Amino acid sequence: MKLTVDQADLAAAVGYTARSLPSRPPVPVLAGLLLDAADRRLRVSAFDYEVSADTSAPATVTENGRALISGRLLSDIVSTVRGDVRLELTGSRMLLKAGSARFTLPTLPLEEYPALPDPGPTAGTLPGPALAEAVTQVASAVSKDEALPILTGIGLRHDNKAGTLTAYATDRYRFAVRTLTWKDANLPDCTTVIPAKALTDATKAATDDSTIDLSMPTANSGLFTLRTEHHTTTIRAMEGELPKYETLFPTEFTATATVEIAALKAATQRVALVSTKKEGPIKLTFTTDNTLTLEGGTSDDAQAIDNVDTNLDGGELTIAFNPTYLTDGLNALTTESVESVQFQFTSPTKPAILRGHGSDDQALRYLLMPIRLTG
Repeated sequence: MKLTVDQADLAAAVGYTARSLPSRPPVPVLAGLLLDAADRRLRVSAFDYEVSADTSAPATVTENGRALISGRLLSDIVSTVRGDVRLELTGSRMLLKAGSARFTLPTLPLEEYPALPDPGPTAGTLPGPALAEAVTQVASAVSKDEALPILTGIGLRHDNKAGTLTAYATDRYRFAVRTLTWKDANLPDCTTVIPAKALTDATKAATDDSTIDLSMPTANSGLFTLRTEHHTTTIRAMEGELPKYETLFPTEFTATATVEIAALKAATQRVALVSTKKEGPIKLTFTTDNTLTLEGGTSDDAQAIDNVDTNLDGGELTIAFNPTYLTDGLNALTTESVESVQFQFTSPTKPAILRGHGSDDQALRYLLMPIRLTG
């Protein structure tokens, strides 16, 4: 193996694949990046049996070949050098030259490295920015509790008749749902759950791609695939199902209120400062004079109160939320570039729905469980 590649191209390829490397590989070879030089391109791959990443960069290849190099070390080196990078494999050592810098790197045994998985046929196509936005939004409701692994995933549901792909997530206290219309989605109705971190990383890496081809898991492979012109990521689907969201979201409401997101976020963060516990509730009182009053703290400790303007349609209502969960929902809504949130209420003790003011049925819906107030 002998080649020359531009540092920026190599850094992009190594960065794309290195994000999939396991922090604690079960066997040493899984910490490596597979380099394959042929046909005027350098292919860079990573695989840990759960997630694979595969991409390529243009290169001047004078000698075809393959090598397995420590991914973290290669990533650190490539990010610090400049100009053309020359790679040459000599026996079990890889020589890397860039400018005045010279590195000699050991290789890992190629024969022990697993074969990359077959990504499978394309099921449908989505714009890269839209998919990345949707996944980021619903990830706001993903559970961080590893005791229930299925809640650390993001559900994907394909509706053949509607031609849509719906992403959703829950931690039992909130539920986020976002729907996308996708092209050429010619497959039966299906549902899968994908590890949230892997899916979020993969879609963020493809944000700049105009289109992404997706493959849904099958009984034979169990792999979810994202593929662009030069990048491919496969992720093994999780076993099990997330709770069904259709029956959880009410369709009739007793009151609605619209509030500017920036003002509400700032007031929420201020009032939450007096809470002795991170999850301590803040009370929201929507009044008929179009004022929203936020209150936090207890009579025995510090207390806080703040007001923001609102537009209430319905009777006066008082409800309490976990301030972190409320802020997460507001942050998720701002990725749609909306300026105001619409609250939809049925009662102070039942879940409220947050959505962008004026948004359509496919936009983010964020269902938030209230906290019962005592005293």
